[in-house]
Order: sequence, then C-alpha cells, then structure tokens
Amino acid sequence: MDDLTRLADEHLATALAAEHGRSAHLFLRDGPLRQSVIALAGGARLEEHESPPAASLQVLRGEVRLHSAKSELTLRAGQLAPVPRERHDLTAVSDAVVLLTSVTATGEPVVVTDTRRTPAAD
Repeated sequence: MDDLTRLADEHLATALAAEHGRSAHLFLRDGPLRQSVIALAGGARLEEHESPPAASLQVLRGEVRLHSAKSELTLRAGQLAPVPRERHDLTAVSDAVVLLTSVTATGEPVVVTDTRRTPAAD
C-alpha cells in the first residue's frame, strides 16, 4: 500500500528542485486503471496533451488550473473533477500535488474496418 502523504511530500520536494518544476510517479497499475501522483512547482505547466478514455484529477495540495478549448477550471486542495475528454493542459497556480486516476481502455468492443483494396470483380 502506498502512502499518498509521503508520495506527495517526496515528489513536491523533487519538483521544487527540478529545473522544469515537475515530478510524477505512477504508483498503481491494475488492468486499464492507473493512478499517479503529479507534483508541480508554482507556475509549472504540463503542456497540452490528449485525454485517456476516462480520468479524474484530485488536488492533494495547492491549487491548479485545468484548461481545455471548451473550459477552464481552478481546483484547490480537497477538490476533485473529471478530466475533459479533449486535449488539455494543467498549470500549477501555487506549489501543488494532484492525484490523477485514469482508465486507459474501455470495455467497449473495438470495431475494425478493413480498408485494403479488393480486386474489382470482372
């Protein structure tokens, strides 16, 4: 079992010492479920990136801004929100640590379409 308080302390200290102001650790991997602690020094940013099929962000420390083309949300310690299902970025308003919970696959069947050319029937 991981201790979130200890992980938050460790990774925030690492982020504050890092040139880029970030530190992250994937601590749970269970099938498609992932949980990571992400620490950001105030002003640090996770550049715009794609979303997994489903995810939530819980702020453990500090304050962050979650931004996408359609929305901008400021979250403070203790708050939880779904991650937009579109490209987004995350900026630390103050020194912050978040818990990212994501699902990397869905149980929905994958539809595969054969796009190869077939010979024309004569």
